[in-house]
Amino acid sequence: MSDLRVALTFDAEHPDRARCPPGNQEGVLAALASAGVRATFFLQGRWVTAYPGTARRVAADGHVVGNHSNYHARMPLFSDEGLRTDVLDADATIREIVGVEPDPWFRCPFGAGHDDARVLSTLGSLGYRNVHWDVVADDWENDATGPNVEAAVVRGCLDHGDGAVVLLHTWPAPTLAALPGIVGRLRAEGASFVGIDEVLRVG
Repeated sequence: MSDLRVALTFDAEHPDRARCPPGNQEGVLAALASAGVRATFFLQGRWVTAYPGTARRVAADGHVVGNHSNYHARMPLFSDEGLRTDVLDADATIREIVGVEPDPWFRCPFGAGHDDARVLSTLGSLGYRNVHWDVVADDWENDATGPNVEAAVVRGCLDHGDGAVVLLHTWPAPTLAALPGIVGRLRAEGASFVGIDEVLRVG
């Protein structure tokens, strides 16, 4: 297969499940660097303040940086002003600590709000657009395994075709275990790995 661009995207946030061993998020970055893969990371503001060195490495390694909110709450639950405050607080933290501009890329926590006109309008007024996904491997579930995550991502990308946006997370152990197989198997199918800015047009 040719002309198969794959955008691996990672939500970097405080975990709320088991199986999130220390150093896993750094391991994800190391695995991507070793494989020469450029990806996209959506950074939660409070996560950035907790892991400033790791957050800065995301940008230093050449990955695309997006905004994943400050508190990782479901966007539709916010009032208009609360939503604006949450997004802008994360924006300010990322700019100050990571040193990059995360706009226009935003990902709604849990995907909640990706089809909500009010949420999308507010994001647009702040210079953001939500980035949803095409392929999901449920890597956050407690019964996830490396082989299962790998198989779901590879199958989903091949079924989708060019421009597949994959949802992954930085903290689950199965995600790190799955990465070498994901990259190797998709490259064998002719895939290239790109940032979200190479799949979605700005503006």
